[in-house]
Amino acid sequence: MQPHLLPPAWLPLGYGHGLRPRALVVKGPCRFHGKGDAALVETAGSRVALQIAQATKVSSANGLQTNLVRNDIQILERTEEPCELDDYCVIPGTEFEQALVDQVRMMLGSMSDGEINVSVYDTAWVALVPSLDDSDSPQFPTTLRWILDNQLPDGSWGDAALFSAYDRVINTLACLVALTKWSLGPDKCRRGLSFLEENVWRLAEEDLELMPIGFEIAFPSLLEVAKSLGIGFPYDDHALQRIYANREVKLKRIPVEMMHRIPTSILHSLEGMPVVDWQKILRLQSTDGSFLYSPSATAYALMQTGDPKCFEYIDRIVKKFNGGVPNVYPVDLFERIWAVDRLERLGISRYFKQEIKQCLDYVHRHWTDEGIGWARNSTVIDVDDTSMAFRLLRLHGYNVSPSVFEKFEKDGEFFCFVGQSTQAVTGMYNLNRASQVRFPGEDLLQRAGRFSYEFLREREAHGTIRDKWIIAKDLPGEVKYTLDFPWYASLPHVEARVYLDQYGGDNDVWIGKTLYRMPLVNNNTYLELAKRDFNRCQVQHQLEWHGLQKWFTENGLEIFGATLRDVLRVYFLAAACIFEPSRAIERLAWAKVSVLANIITKYLRSNFLGNEMMERFMHGGIYEGNSNISWRKGDAKEDILVGALEQLIDLLAQEALPVGEGPTYINNLLRCAWIEWMMQQKNREDDTCISGVVQAGPCMVHDKQTCLLLVKIIEICGGRSGEASSMINTMDGFWFIQLASSICDNLHHKMLLSEDTKRSEATMSHLDEKIEAGMQQLTQNVLRAHGDGASSEPKRTLLSVVRSCYYAANCPPHVFDGHVSKVIFEHVF
Repeated sequence: MQPHLLPPAWLPLGYGHGLRPRALVVKGPCRFHGKGDAALVETAGSRVALQIAQATKVSSANGLQTNLVRNDIQILERTEEPCELDDYCVIPGTEFEQALVDQVRMMLGSMSDGEINVSVYDTAWVALVPSLDDSDSPQFPTTLRWILDNQLPDGSWGDAALFSAYDRVINTLACLVALTKWSLGPDKCRRGLSFLEENVWRLAEEDLELMPIGFEIAFPSLLEVAKSLGIGFPYDDHALQRIYANREVKLKRIPVEMMHRIPTSILHSLEGMPVVDWQKILRLQSTDGSFLYSPSATAYALMQTGDPKCFEYIDRIVKKFNGGVPNVYPVDLFERIWAVDRLERLGISRYFKQEIKQCLDYVHRHWTDEGIGWARNSTVIDVDDTSMAFRLLRLHGYNVSPSVFEKFEKDGEFFCFVGQSTQAVTGMYNLNRASQVRFPGEDLLQRAGRFSYEFLREREAHGTIRDKWIIAKDLPGEVKYTLDFPWYASLPHVEARVYLDQYGGDNDVWIGKTLYRMPLVNNNTYLELAKRDFNRCQVQHQLEWHGLQKWFTENGLEIFGATLRDVLRVYFLAAACIFEPSRAIERLAWAKVSVLANIITKYLRSNFLGNEMMERFMHGGIYEGNSNISWRKGDAKEDILVGALEQLIDLLAQEALPVGEGPTYINNLLRCAWIEWMMQQKNREDDTCISGVVQAGPCMVHDKQTCLLLVKIIEICGGRSGEASSMINTMDGFWFIQLASSICDNLHHKMLLSEDTKRSEATMSHLDEKIEAGMQQLTQNVLRAHGDGASSEPKRTLLSVVRSCYYAANCPPHVFDGHVSKVIFEHVF
């Protein structure tokens, strides 16, 4: 006996042959256990060899290059004696790494004022500070030792792993100034000067988007200091002219009077300012003694004023960083919100719920009515940190108002900082993400969403998705996914799979005054854990997909016109929303119920014998617990459907999490849900469609009755029938269900119209507006009920089903198929 597992229908025959397979060998038939989310395979009687062949690129119909992996799985079965229940094996490459989880927990638990690497430029400025008692010696000699110990082999100073002309030139010049001032390291100075002479021309070739913060102000001022010390730098090189011009633009945008009157981002670059009234500027000092948390700006202020608060700030961080200082400190809010964002997008946040809550509680404590900056108590806020924090806090049920974005809007445009000279891509990117979780009536967020969307699409069209704050692995890909799949349409496991290809881990570098790294935001530990977790989930999903094909074929369901391709797509939607290994029964219930509901709907609405089928099912049918269904072959379609449905109910009742009086009680709950649904389908007055599911390309969009059936059965299988009943029996729950049902019907109608060549664009536009308004209301209700005990989980399940329909209704067919391939079949390396 050698059954075979079919590849996805859209892949060509022979696809993937000749490639080296990855073999996953277990004893089967296979059944996963979800305890602790560990991917353990129970072995009980036959051997299954799974060969997942990696594929080369193939062209889709529209010419796009898509990496697809054929599910080229061969099943080799042989009869064996049943194994002991404890005879488990872990599939190689999919081991659950508790050590990695523990390591990440330690990292998150260590958060304080922020982990950040040393900045050469800022360290050099601190090294320039003369002793407060004796101006002939440095106040912080350990900074000079750090500089002497960290010159790179080519004579420069800066990020060793990534060459940026801006970064290397300003860092090297700053070190030359510091060493020359104190007459140290003559050989190192000669090598550094040689590097500058050979590389200063690169400043003219460097992308302006990669220019460090305040470079156009700080670098010219540093050149003046170097000239005063007699350093032989090529001061008249043509590469410097653009920098001088940008300095004038920057200074004109923030007049000197404003700089002394209110906190602005210029405080971060005081060391570059030609004229400073120190008596006035000291009134704008941060509570920790710094000037906008910049060590270099604060060191310059210390040199000019001798202010004791400036000294305390510098002295504290020099000791903390063992002689060096970072380019900004603290970064406590920035670190927490970006770390949480990375964990969630990588799909591993479920392991760190407590740590994430602690991070967001901290951020919420420091949230203000005007937004936040990168550090607590900052007097200068920015749209980037504010947007990221707003989005995460709202998604986790915290009460935050969108009025914080008012000060970032002027004349119909949105900006990141007052007086900025260029727009930041990531600032607008995160503003757009924040706008995607807006509630009804939040017009400010709607305007922010429209402006940021148009800005990003224009950048995308011109191929200029580059940012002045980060050098990321695939920022264009991140932006494209967010614009193509806003929060309503982004399914969790799809987002995780896509982001796994975009997240650079240790290689993502931030741009401040110099290049810097945030090890608790960007690191390979998160990436490795996410890869292993995704691959472990994927192995289980592939085995479940194998079982679904067997279930579909053995029940003879192909006779109703359904195909394995349909089954794969509906299983993908379930796995993309409910992906955790421990929730296999809920995921499989979603897929099987979707398939059967589609088939039964067609049968009920197109066959006059539908009432007879309902009667037979309501009175116990013909199945009566007989697990051998081969006797039905050749019988009437009605027998096949009733038998398949009875078998499914019995199976789910046995596998569901225990509740009430056990399987018998659960069986009755499931049966009642199906009977109620059948009666609704049979008695529907509208005849807009003969199916409970509309197919458009790869998409499957359910009507409201079927969506509610899915939710009921998922909740019953997940052991949450009591919570679901509590939700249904409240006014809020009833309203929520009606709203979700309305959205499903509108999405259902939209799919019908999309197949109608005579459709009215005005009608489609009106329908989209209704769907959008409904999704905003649904989102508001779910997020405000976050953690609200009994009703929270059922609401989230219903929202997941609605979001899957929203995704299916709006996703182009070739993209849908690409996501199926990535999520179910493509291994992550």
